[in-house]
Amino acid sequence: MKIKAVILAGGEGTRLATLTAKRAKPAVPFAGKYRIIDFTLSNCVNSNIFDVLILTQYRPHSLNDHIGRGRPWDLDRSFTGGVQILQPYKGRADTDWYAGTGDAVAQNLNFVRRGRPDYVLILSGDHIYEMDYDVMLNFHRERKADATVCTIRVPMDEASRYGILDVEDDYRVREFVEKPVNPPGNLASMGVYIFNYSVLEQLLQEDQKRKGSSHDFGKDILPRMVIEGMRVYAYPYGGYWIDVGTIDAYWEAHMDLIGSPPSLNLNDRTWVIHTLSEERPPVHIHNGATVRNSLITDGSVVSEGAVVENSILSPGVYVGPNAVVRESIILTDSYIEAGAVVERCILDKIVVIGHNAHVGKIQEMGELGITCVGKNTHVPAGYSIGHSCILGTDLRLEDFAAFPNKSVPNGTQIGYKKK
Repeated sequence: MKIKAVILAGGEGTRLATLTAKRAKPAVPFAGKYRIIDFTLSNCVNSNIFDVLILTQYRPHSLNDHIGRGRPWDLDRSFTGGVQILQPYKGRADTDWYAGTGDAVAQNLNFVRRGRPDYVLILSGDHIYEMDYDVMLNFHRERKADATVCTIRVPMDEASRYGILDVEDDYRVREFVEKPVNPPGNLASMGVYIFNYSVLEQLLQEDQKRKGSSHDFGKDILPRMVIEGMRVYAYPYGGYWIDVGTIDAYWEAHMDLIGSPPSLNLNDRTWVIHTLSEERPPVHIHNGATVRNSLITDGSVVSEGAVVENSILSPGVYVGPNAVVRESIILTDSYIEAGAVVERCILDKIVVIGHNAHVGKIQEMGELGITCVGKNTHVPAGYSIGHSCILGTDLRLEDFAAFPNKSVPNGTQIGYKKK
């Protein structure tokens, strides 16, 4: 029995604002030392799946550099599959940017077919969860399914964001509706599918010829399978899973990690999340510094009198004397100068917060109001940036010239245009 995993990692992730300005969504850093895609890749190898295709599209360079030949995940193999990264290309046959998830797999069917897999596992590269895919495969085989969809219960007020399934008592799917305006239920697709290879190939070939199809698994292929009476089953997943597709979800997922107990246990040695790690010196917490309920990664420095609470510091972060960081996610090599205050913020890599600047604000009631600062931006000394702001990448003092009073109002966007 052979199984091949196909990870869809081409997401542009526009709802993550400046975090995806220079990288694909699966390459966005997460939990201090990881990238989002590390969780899906680690699930594969921990489930003894070592034949993995990664389909990229939008700004793949950061992702390519991170994965390389796959050594951190024990995927630097050749005879037993290993990892292969593919992106859209021009050949003799017409190809183009992927029209949908089904189209992405269809355009690479020759690579999927290699090794003659019996089953194909379709995965998303931008979800945070831990899952043994082997258990789902056993579920699929026991029911002699043509396709199996991994499902989870979601709050009813969020159900319209997902593909919603209605199932029989034996979990056979009788209806599949993608992102319904009025959801008939809250059993949602996680975007994790298992197909028998022979079935998948036939479905994709038929879908490519079908006019009006958006060539997507959730919108077209799976609903049509159900309508035509094929054996589609819903596998019930009961663990932690989150689509970190928005700034709020990304921030909340990090807060889940520092909960008591955490929603996802990164210290579980039976299910290691592998990643490409940098060599950094140990964390240095100076006398008089206060660190509470936070994740602090290698190479970070917390200076005398500084306060770090309910936050995640990535490698090489510097928190200066008497600076304050609360409920924030600080990415690699960011520099928070003396006396600065950072509250409920996400700072991308190599961000500098100047002396005595105040960025973000914790609101007691209402929306989260997270402020997001783009990669390589320098917030000038003494500036006050309100809550719910978005600052673009590579900003400098001249980009703040429209605010001579050094105060940027709540909800302001500087150097960033929503797509």
